[in-house]
Parts: sequence; C-alpha cells; structure tokens
Amino acid sequence: MKFPESRKTAGNGALFTALITAFALAGERILTNSNQWDLVILISSVVGLASFFVLYHLINKFIYERIRVIYKTIHQQKIAKSVNRQLLTPDSIEKVNQEVLDWSRDKKDEISRLHELENYRREYIGNISHELKTPIFNIQGYVLTLLEGGLEDPSINREYLLRTEKSINRMIAIVEDLETITQLESNELKLKKVKFDLVALAGEVIDSLEMKAAKREIQLFISQEEDQPCFVVADRDRIAQVFTNLVENAIKYGKKGEGRVKISFFDMDENILAEVTDNGPGIAPSDLPRVFERFYRTDKARSREQGGTGLGLAIVKHIIEAHQQSVNVRSTPGIGTTFGFTLKKA
Repeated sequence: MKFPESRKTAGNGALFTALITAFALAGERILTNSNQWDLVILISSVVGLASFFVLYHLINKFIYERIRVIYKTIHQQKIAKSVNRQLLTPDSIEKVNQEVLDWSRDKKDEISRLHELENYRREYIGNISHELKTPIFNIQGYVLTLLEGGLEDPSINREYLLRTEKSINRMIAIVEDLETITQLESNELKLKKVKFDLVALAGEVIDSLEMKAAKREIQLFISQEEDQPCFVVADRDRIAQVFTNLVENAIKYGKKGEGRVKISFFDMDENILAEVTDNGPGIAPSDLPRVFERFYRTDKARSREQGGTGLGLAIVKHIIEAHQQSVNVRSTPGIGTTFGFTLKKA
C-alpha cells in the first residue's frame, strides 16, 4: 500500500523520535554505570543517526524539487493546461524518465521538420530569385543597348523591343503562377464547380495548342477509344488550366518531328481518370518524386531554353488536390511519360 508524502514524513519522524528516545534511555543507563567508552559510542551513534536523517532529508528535497520543476516544465510544453502540483513522487522516477525520453524524441522530430522546411524555404527563395533574375537582366541589357544608340537603328530597335516584351511577359507569367499557387494553398481561390464534358474540354485545349505543337511537329490527339462524353463535376476553368499545363509540358519535352501527345479517359466507377501521355525522353526515377515541386526541373538548362515558369506541374498538383482528388506520374526513360489525375464523375 502506498502512502501520501505527508504520511511518509510523519512515519520517518516517528521512527527518528523512537530511536532518539531509545538512545536517551540507553544513555541514562550508561551514565548511571559511569562507563566512559560506552558513552562515547552512544554519542557517536546519536550524532551519526542524526546526520543521516538530516542529509537524507536535504538530498531528498534538493533532488526531487528540481526534478519536479523539470517535469512540470515538460508537461507545460506538451499540454497547454494546468498541471497537478503533485507531479512527482519518489516512486515515479521511471515514469519521469519515460516522459523525458518521449518529449526529447518529439522535439528532435520537430527540429528535423523545421530544418527540412528551412532548406525548402532557402531553395524556394533561391529558385524565385534565379527565375526572375534572368528576364530582369535580359530587359536591362536590351534597354541599355537601345539607350546607347540602338534606338535610332531600325534594324535593332524593333527586335530589341520585342525581346524586352518577351522577358516582361515571362516575369508576369511567373508572378501570376506564384499568385495562383498561393491562393490555392490558402484556400482564397474558391472553386466554381459545375457539370461539364471532360472530353470536350480536352478537345478545346488541343485546338488552342495546335499551333504551338505544329512548330515542333508534334501530334496532339484524343484516344480514339474514348469517343463518348465523360461528365464530371469540377471547376471547368481550372481543369482547362491543368490540361493546358500538362499538354504544354509534353510539347516542350516531346521529340521534335515525331512527337505524339495523347489524352485518354477511363471510367473508375465514382471518378474519371484522365491521362496525358507523350513519347518524349522520359523522367529518371530519381526525379519522379520531385516533379511536382515548384521550380523543379529535370533538365535545368534545356527547360529554361524552352521557356516556361517552372511552376506548371506544381499548379496542376494544387488544383487537383483542391478538388480533393489525386494526381500521379509514371515514366520510363527513353519511352515516355504519363501524367494522370482523377475527377468526380457527374
């Protein structure tokens, strides 16, 4: 049976009093017999016993009071509510030890996550500065050339003004894409869900990108097996943006002269699965987990040469997840890549 701390203290006091009384009676008897050595032994025993109890009490109080403070602090960090004042008793050291270990493990995990977020933030800011720096420096160079005499040269001024406009449009596209992602992440951009034909929407996107595909001699088509309409409930404009980003990405990386981009649809009972497949160079397995990250490029030099903001796939991911659906990618180097996403069937 376990007693409260006050009862244990009272018991220790009673024991100490009993022992002192016993020594006192023994001392009286020794004094009566006038034995000097017995008196010395008695005094030594009394002093030793008293010292033991005093030291025991002081050490007990010193150690447990400090552990109590540590234990209380840990609990205050773990739970934001009042803590029982009797947090620690001498028989709960094992529990305290486990609590400290659990708390330490949680803090290590939290610190690890903070380090990952810090690395991501640093990389993200670096990518933004790099993406914006390129068009800014281009604009600066074109303007300086015009100011230093090129403005009066008809063979230069129009060409450099067109290049400046292209760099400005690139900067605008980056800012708009960043704003779109921020709105999607913060739920500020409300989806306008309606019922529409996903196949018809894909056809409209293909028509709008036909000229861009023709420049690279790449064929765009909808799978002949899927000539029936597929009605879904989603934000039509945002899904059009998803198709546009995926098809533009396939055109950008497709094989010039022999590239093929196919859009297919599959009935998945409650959902419709849409896939955009190309026969491009494919994506290395090490790059697949990161293709939806902002500004991540599998081939940085070639990607910037082809244009784009580096945010297209990140936007695709955020739009589909905002619909509470999933997006995935599979790829085989040298064969091609397929991006797929699901939408709720109407």
